[in-house]
Amino acid sequence: MATGAMDSVILALIIGTLAAIVFMLRVLVHMEAKVARMDENLLRITNKVLKEELKIEKEEEKIEKELKR
Repeated sequence: MATGAMDSVILALIIGTLAAIVFMLRVLVHMEAKVARMDENLLRITNKVLKEELKIEKEEEKIEKELKR
């Protein structure tokens, strides 16, 4: 009977460990999705900043041409 109880404890530990691994994998998948969204947002922001910088450079060139006249 003692071996039956020991087997149950070992089985419970194995099942608990597997459940913890599955839970952590779920957490990692959710974190990866959040990081991917953050990366997309950073790309969007970077593109907006680039567009604004190009507008500013064009305006600077325009002003410099007018000043040279």
